[in-house]
Amino acid sequence: MRALSQAEPLYCDYVNSFLMILVTGGTGFLGRAVIRQLSQSDYRVRTLIRPSRRSPDLPAGIPVEAAISSLLDKRGVRAAMVGVDSVVHLAGAERGGSEIGLRAVDVEGTRVLVEAARQAGVSRLVYVSHLGAEPSSAYPALRAKAHAENTIRKSGLPHTVIRSSLVYGEGDRFTTSLAMLLGISPGIFPLPGDGNTALQPVWVDDLATCVAWSLDEEAMIGQTYDVGGPEFLTLRQVVELVMKATGSHRWLVSASPLYLRGITWLIQRVLPNPPLTTFWFDYLASSRTASLDALPRIFGLKPSMMIDRLRYLEERNWTLEFMGRQLSWT
Repeated sequence: MRALSQAEPLYCDYVNSFLMILVTGGTGFLGRAVIRQLSQSDYRVRTLIRPSRRSPDLPAGIPVEAAISSLLDKRGVRAAMVGVDSVVHLAGAERGGSEIGLRAVDVEGTRVLVEAARQAGVSRLVYVSHLGAEPSSAYPALRAKAHAENTIRKSGLPHTVIRSSLVYGEGDRFTTSLAMLLGISPGIFPLPGDGNTALQPVWVDDLATCVAWSLDEEAMIGQTYDVGGPEFLTLRQVVELVMKATGSHRWLVSASPLYLRGITWLIQRVLPNPPLTTFWFDYLASSRTASLDALPRIFGLKPSMMIDRLRYLEERNWTLEFMGRQLSWT
């Protein structure tokens, strides 16, 4: 990333304050971090919120405009585009664990969003996808992300696609899910296969910073970037880091991925707020990593080591956390 002159930051802040960014998925884990980062960069932020009885989980103390609409509501999405300069597309249906949801939100929802953005004359679209996204992938979530990418590329909109590794941080569906599962595990913790799948966890604020910065870089238009954290860790090593942070000591044992997938499928249908879905195992089926120097080389950002960013897991009773989430889910 190019260096700014001493006068440029003030100029950029002045210009950004007039630009409206529409964020989809703004109430999600990554979305909240991106909204915080955009606000710090003095952008005006609007987020698309689907109609719900629940109060939207937006970052506290940050001014955000809300546009109430489903991604599939063409009229609502067009209305949300009024006055928008750029779009950050983060919405996805993986949390629900449904392939039907993926086709509706990730595939069809992206098509509706792109068409509305074209009609509104949006100048930039940034999409966060996953490492390993391919139309021919055996895994539904990765197929859906690939179809969304292709829709964006064929749209003619100036765009940037950031394919990310697993993202972690407070409120994630990765380390906190592991913490809760460790909390309810009876002395042992099963790992799919040998637990040696290579991961490259990226801290959520690092990824959010890259998303915000990419809006300013003309050289990133039309590019697809594979990014991850600064280290390769096996799943076993990640679980060990989470055990250390939470004070949970479990005996790690190998288990059949097919068996664990079946148990997870059953849990999805029994618990109102399951800590993970079968899509979680799709990411662990094979190693998906990027170059270790991707963030410094592409964005000029020194990424965080995972061991330095897990304090949010400390001093919490994750067994009670798991039980509370099931009882409070509506």
